Amino acid sequence: MTAVVGLLAAALLGTGTAAQADEVAPEAKVVPLQVTGPAASRFNLIVMGDGYTATDLPKFREQLDKHLNVLWSIEPFKSYRNYINVYAVEIASPQSGVDCDPNLTSPKVDTPLNMGFWGGCNPNSVQRLLTVSSTAAISYADLVPGTAAANRQILAIGNSDTYGGAGGTYATASGGNALSALITPHELGHSLGGLQDEYDYYARGDRGAPYQGSEPSSIHHSLLTEQQMRDQQQKWFRWLGEPSESGGTIGRHEGGMYAGSGVWRPSRHSMMKTLGYYFDQISRERMTQRISSRANLFQASTPTGQVAPDQVVWLQTLHPSSHELDVTWTLDGRTLPTGNQRAIDLATLDLAPGLHTLTAKIVDPTGFIRDPAVRPTASRTWTVNTTLTAQPSATPVAFTGSTATDHPVNAAEVVYAETTQSDTDQPAIAWKLDGQPVENPGNDRDFDLGALKLTGRHTLTATAGSETLTWEVDGVEPKVTSTMSKPLVMVQKPTGPEYIYNDAFTMKLAATDDSTGYVVPEFRVDKDGWFNYFGWPTDASAPFKFTAEGTAIDQLVYGKLGVPRVVPWDDVPPGYGRHQVEYRAIDASGNIGTAERFAVTLLRPAPTCTTTITGTHNGPLALRSGVTCLTGATVNGPIQIAAGASLVATDARISGPVNASKAADVHLLRTSIRGPVSLSGTTRSAALIGSTISGPVWVGTATTSDPVALAGNTISGPLSCSGNTAAPTNLEAPNQVAGPRSGQCAKL
Repeated sequence: MTAVVGLLAAALLGTGTAAQADEVAPEAKVVPLQVTGPAASRFNLIVMGDGYTATDLPKFREQLDKHLNVLWSIEPFKSYRNYINVYAVEIASPQSGVDCDPNLTSPKVDTPLNMGFWGGCNPNSVQRLLTVSSTAAISYADLVPGTAAANRQILAIGNSDTYGGAGGTYATASGGNALSALITPHELGHSLGGLQDEYDYYARGDRGAPYQGSEPSSIHHSLLTEQQMRDQQQKWFRWLGEPSESGGTIGRHEGGMYAGSGVWRPSRHSMMKTLGYYFDQISRERMTQRISSRANLFQASTPTGQVAPDQVVWLQTLHPSSHELDVTWTLDGRTLPTGNQRAIDLATLDLAPGLHTLTAKIVDPTGFIRDPAVRPTASRTWTVNTTLTAQPSATPVAFTGSTATDHPVNAAEVVYAETTQSDTDQPAIAWKLDGQPVENPGNDRDFDLGALKLTGRHTLTATAGSETLTWEVDGVEPKVTSTMSKPLVMVQKPTGPEYIYNDAFTMKLAATDDSTGYVVPEFRVDKDGWFNYFGWPTDASAPFKFTAEGTAIDQLVYGKLGVPRVVPWDDVPPGYGRHQVEYRAIDASGNIGTAERFAVTLLRPAPTCTTTITGTHNGPLALRSGVTCLTGATVNGPIQIAAGASLVATDARISGPVNASKAADVHLLRTSIRGPVSLSGTTRSAALIGSTISGPVWVGTATTSDPVALAGNTISGPLSCSGNTAAPTNLEAPNQVAGPRSGQCAKL
């Protein structure tokens, strides 16, 4: 779940491997994937592939589509997508793959960027450090006109399924690994946001030493207590106590900057610690500020200087996709009632003769930023000279920019359009939805679809003069279905299905939409942060696996239920018990689907078998010691379980009664029993789940540490429980009982 290498790779990537790089030879094709405005006034993301031959390039395009759609599903990239241009540089590689993949003994490959694992095949490096030639990367990036180091970010994607990447000056990621698309936003956190890693380790598997040093300069690491932050108004004091966008509560969580203790971060897990979660509010605020700083809030305006008293002074702003920017006009220090319009007709102000000062101020009102010192703001000032006269323009009205019309917009998006301007007029824009006029007072350059609460498909148009722009509005939610491994029992309830497992279980999510483009599925457990569903770390097509303790892969831990464990030394309780899982999808248009849910109860696993029966056993079965497992077996006769012995029957058929007296464990799971079941004095664990019992069931005097589980059974007879240390439980999966229920089981 954590990213590969962050700032530790910056030095390597800053110098690159220029000594190994040949002159840029293979021809490259620059493909504009998203152009929201002139490169000089935008943040430009330049993505180039390495190790993709001409026949591999369709794979590069598919992987890049996934990278970008994952990026657009994450804030603040989702809201500020219109600030970013994206260009793909397609380079047909002479050979397929990258160097030293996956081992130092693996061959080197002839590729344009000289991309390689092990920091470029360096035995003193680490396997997952994936570097490129800085000389080659710059040469190819320079093919995109109007971009330079100050306004662009290079991302290189390698033709590999091995987990790897790096951050710093240039970001890299392998293209085909399950986690590849999640590396990109993390590395942009480093290179664009100047954010630090929140890992409590430097080398995987080894917890970092305690932090030594003064208060970190990092905005999301501190030595201060929460009270000190409030008293001194330092670090993330404005966000303390709020639910984190990445899960948990914003507060003070120990570990970060590769130190295992002695330094604190804002959230339990966020993108800078754990791949798959969102940026928390502190990191999101920084990323919002940095994206805005790479683009110009003023895209155009009436030239500054002197203007006439009968002139229309106008401006054009950037356009977040989630909200409008605020524009305030002041004349000689007095705020004018302009209703957030982008132009003001000075002729309506009845100005006194002489000189006046007109100022326009643009402010981004986003809730992503609370620090007034970093809130995106820009101003321009003009001098109104009442001796001047505005000159009309003969330029015909035309659209000069807009939200892209070549793909659908989502039903909550703020769509924009800009027109030609003149000193005597700002052309009005008329908006229509499905052919019917819709009002858009104030700033008519932005149109908020979210206010209409649309569903389904619609057509939006904007008309200025004789020109019309048309957008398809996609109000169709993406769909996502879950496929679960076989449970012990499943109960369908109005709130969704409920499952019971006594071991690891898997969940596979499949997301679809009626529009093209990669659909991003995600899930969350117990209202924790939304987590990107990427399959399984070792196989993107495999389902996600949940266990009580998690699964360690390459010294990181995945799929722990309950309180997450990221690294093996995280001291958190196991995830047994009941949990709620929600899942949803985000389509390529940006629509977020309504979340579906299911509940799952994870029991402690059955004891390990010492004897296993899988076939047919004819006659009585007497169990005197050890753990006997009936796995899909048939027993034609009664079963007697002696003191200290255990039975685990799964998908079995038993023709006869089951009697246990002071048994250690009795687990009857999805099993058919033709006869009564009597469990007396069970000492360690007992579970009857999803079974069919033709006869009475009695459970008494159990001293098990966990309550006896009687859940989702069909019982043709009475159910009676008494004298158990803890009352048996049905795990919220009621039993179907033909006879009376009594004692401790009266409500089961």
